Amino acid sequence: MQVVLSMNKDTLIAKMSGELDHHSAEEVREKLERCIINKSAKNLIFDFSNLTFMDSSGIGMIIGRFKLISAMGGKVQIVCKSRQIDKLISMSGLKKIIKVYDDIKQAIESI
Repeated sequence: MQVVLSMNKDTLIAKMSGELDHHSAEEVREKLERCIINKSAKNLIFDFSNLTFMDSSGIGMIIGRFKLISAMGGKVQIVCKSRQIDKLISMSGLKKIIKVYDDIKQAIESI
């Protein structure tokens, strides 16, 4: 699992590649929380364009960051191109609380 974090104004963008599973979810959570606090990020975009696999640990990590960002008055967005990952996001119910976009530009503009 590789995570590249960048800021666009007050939005943290987390570009992930590889597998987001029980082996990597805790490390990703810690990285995101440190960056959210240290960079005063208000919003968060998960860029799953290069994610190849995600399990329930990944879903749990997303929900936890959604709660954190929402409590601070911010928004969370997801960028996803994989039909497999998109199906998991949909089946988990995340699409009811988090908008999913085809590309990063759309997600940034929607915030």
